[in-house]
Amino acid sequence: MPQRNEAVLDFLHRRRSRPAKTLVAPAPDRAELMDLLTAAARTPDHGKLEPWRFIVVEHGAMARLAQLTEETGARLGKSADDIAKARSQFDLGQLAVVVVEIQKDNPKIPALEMTYSAGAVCLALLNAALAAGWGANWLSGWMSHDRGFCEAAFDLAPNERIAGLVHIATEGAVPPDRPRPDVAALTSWVET
Repeated sequence: MPQRNEAVLDFLHRRRSRPAKTLVAPAPDRAELMDLLTAAARTPDHGKLEPWRFIVVEHGAMARLAQLTEETGARLGKSADDIAKARSQFDLGQLAVVVVEIQKDNPKIPALEMTYSAGAVCLALLNAALAAGWGANWLSGWMSHDRGFCEAAFDLAPNERIAGLVHIATEGAVPPDRPRPDVAALTSWVET
């Protein structure tokens, strides 16, 4: 029988992202954040390609990103409500980690597996932050999929894109739990 880690299983059964709009100061300092990033980097990575990297957005950079989001929204013809909602993650943000997916040429590793690995890093970082007692939320949004925004905000190369923006700070309010999937209804078994 395998040895169960009940504390970790309990955490995973109860984990709940904290809405970014409820996160308040303080945010992790650099040493605390490096611990979380180290945990996140222990993620599945076929071929050991490290098809991702981190950009830490500190509080002082949030206003610039909020303004850039507004400009991008205007360029894309987004409604005032869509722009306000998208920029709010920066207007209210304390600290965010941009997980950047890097597509690397490799004859053995499909591009999609690099995307999966970058997504796994986002979830690992989110869970590490929550397990360390911080509030955290994994966001993206239309601006993070816009090439102009990605280049202006983070100087991303043509083979890079944003996998997620993981906001991390102090939990300001405990959100109610939300309905969870019916796992039994989503599961099938192959017996032969």
